[in-house]
Amino acid sequence: MKLNAGIITNKLAETKEFYTKWLGFGVKFENDFYLLMHTPDEQSDIAFLLPDHPSQQPLFQKPFQGIGVFFTIETEDVDKIYDDLKKRGVKIVIELRDEPWGDRHFAIQDPNGVGIDIVRYTSPED
Repeated sequence: MKLNAGIITNKLAETKEFYTKWLGFGVKFENDFYLLMHTPDEQSDIAFLLPDHPSQQPLFQKPFQGIGVFFTIETEDVDKIYDDLKKRGVKIVIELRDEPWGDRHFAIQDPNGVGIDIVRYTSPED
C-alpha cells in the first residue's frame, strides 16, 4: 500500500514553482487541473487539484482552507537545507532548533498554507 496525499487549490502554478524551486521536487504529471509532483529521490508523491473541476466528484471539489495540514520532510543534513533556503530568501516560519525529543528541524510554508517541517531525527538526549 502506498499513500499519496493531495491538496485542492487554485494555486497550481505557485505551488509548482515553490516545490520545484525551493525543494527540488519534480513534476510526474500535469494537465490544466491536476499536478502530481515527486520528491527529489522520487520516493514520495504529492498531488494538487483545482477546485470545482467538472471532471471531479463533489468530494474532490471543495478547496483546502489553508489551515490544519503539515508535511514532514526527513533529511540527514537539515542544517545544509536550512542554510541554503535562508540564503535564497525563503521565509523561515520556525527557525532551526533542537527539540528535547530529538528532532533538529525548521519549518517553512507553501503557497497554500501547508506547514512544511524539515527535520533530522535523532535520539532524545537523556
